[in-house]
Amino acid sequence: MGVISGRILACYFPLPFVPSRRGRGKFTFYDAVDRCRSRGTRNMTSADSSSPSDFIRDIIEKDLRSSKHQGRVATRFPPEPNGYPHIGHAKSVCLNFGIAAQYGGVCNLRMDDTDPSGESTEYVESIIRDVKWLGFDWQDRLYYASDYYEKLYQYAIELIGAGKAYVCDLNPDEIREYRGTLTEPGKESPYRNRSAEENMALFERMRAGEFPEGSRVLRAKIDMASPNVTLRDPIMYRIKKVNHYRTGDKWCIYPMYDFAHCLSDSLEGITHSLCTLEFENNRPLYDWFLKELKIHPRPQQIEFARLNLSYTVLSKRRLIELVEKGVVGGWDDPQMPTLSGMRRRGYTPEAIRNFCERIGVSKNDSLIDIALLEDCVREDLNEKAPRVMAVLRPLRVVIDNYPEGRSEEFDCPCHPKNPEMGSRKVPFSRVLYIERDDFHENPPKKFFRLAPGREVRLRYGYFIRCIGVIKDPATGEVSEVHCTYDPETKSGFAPDGRKVEATLHWVAAAHAVSAEVRLYDRLYRVADPLAEGSDHTEHLNPKSLETLHSCRLEPSLAQAAPGDRFQFERIGYFCVDTADSKGQRLVFNRTVTLRDAWARLRSRGEKIVDFEK
Repeated sequence: MGVISGRILACYFPLPFVPSRRGRGKFTFYDAVDRCRSRGTRNMTSADSSSPSDFIRDIIEKDLRSSKHQGRVATRFPPEPNGYPHIGHAKSVCLNFGIAAQYGGVCNLRMDDTDPSGESTEYVESIIRDVKWLGFDWQDRLYYASDYYEKLYQYAIELIGAGKAYVCDLNPDEIREYRGTLTEPGKESPYRNRSAEENMALFERMRAGEFPEGSRVLRAKIDMASPNVTLRDPIMYRIKKVNHYRTGDKWCIYPMYDFAHCLSDSLEGITHSLCTLEFENNRPLYDWFLKELKIHPRPQQIEFARLNLSYTVLSKRRLIELVEKGVVGGWDDPQMPTLSGMRRRGYTPEAIRNFCERIGVSKNDSLIDIALLEDCVREDLNEKAPRVMAVLRPLRVVIDNYPEGRSEEFDCPCHPKNPEMGSRKVPFSRVLYIERDDFHENPPKKFFRLAPGREVRLRYGYFIRCIGVIKDPATGEVSEVHCTYDPETKSGFAPDGRKVEATLHWVAAAHAVSAEVRLYDRLYRVADPLAEGSDHTEHLNPKSLETLHSCRLEPSLAQAAPGDRFQFERIGYFCVDTADSKGQRLVFNRTVTLRDAWARLRSRGEKIVDFEK
């Protein structure tokens, strides 16, 4: 288990669940805290002799002890290239590649490109890029289901010849009607008892493109009365007269996932085929195809719960909807849960891998609290991100007794706990900017920052005391604060021992760098946007993005490159935008706040008035 900023984050244990409106459990950050306190702590971020254990690893270890598959372990990550990978895919990537590495096996990357509608080279490239970014290497084992089209066709011919598959002329609505329900058996198709020769001829004509789309399908002949609806003569091939991004118009019939999936696994020598729970009912069909085709050794399908994350949707169909309707700026929009969006926002692959390790795997669907993911990001960036000062909502401060025209430099550490990261020079002069929220003309109770007559410390600098303000005559808003400074407090401490209650960050006006800063928040207002089948767009957070155009940053950030990550002291972690930050235009994205602001709001029921010190 890991500990972040003194708080217990999570550990490996059966996840605690409480009923939710969708019948799922909800696993929160605070559940993890309570359970881990009761069981003790263990650092899961460092390698040790006690590898994580779960039901999947138990199965694999049993297979290894019995020499099943000759002691081999081979897994695969088989995404469909019809969208960009998201954080849910990351769980599967980490699981499949992680298990292969743990047991000295291999993991393939396979594009499950059996449906030409919506698939594209763009999505293939995004998958390859994101899996590499996560830190995994499939070496020369990049495969495509479309590479197996001819072999899959021959397997289908073999099943037709054995009387285990037939061409059916029912239309889609009729197939649904004949299939029956969960409580009523299905009815046999009137075309079910065609001869093998007739089926063979019809299937060849389907391949030749002689029939219109939707007019015929090839179905497996299993059991129309099976209590498992999946086994009621499922479709193996359908006619789709759509160009494939790899094979062009060579094929007009395409295999269904259930048929192609198990056979692709067998062709690649996969031993353990790890799938999410929605395929649990399909496992008997997976095994049926392998058995009827007399394939040995047979891969074993094992199901685990997919990732469901609070304040997020991970349905590819709904993510496509967000992109196509312009709700977000594209697949790599930092508001998206895609890996490309998270990368652009400033998430690190180490943080995502750590998150996937900590949530573990389960056989029960649950809703994981996004605070777990955010704290993994904070933990990683806390170690890596250099500290800088940035003022997002500037308020001008004039130090009246500081000489005009004079400036000096403070030597400031880039990381308070890592001297190896070095230091940077930060200029100081008579006119500064501080955060507007760091000043209050009539301070409320427990407001300890700058106010008339009050003294505060400037980070790495002097004590200053407010002696007056200038207001905008049109709005009455304070536009400038006048202060004096104590030159004897440069060390950050007063020689006479007097104390101040707050330390403020700042930048010197004459040397400040201008930047645009985008404050990203959760895309949805509610934890479960899909609860009770609701329209997720009704729960979009109107404050998921706030763009600030007049931010002032310390001059060291003028050289920041796209993708560079920093901690803006007292504010949060930020990343230089990789798409819009160009030339003299600096754009920063907020990766995550210093604290879980949402949790504080929920617990206090009030607006946050102070920053992380």
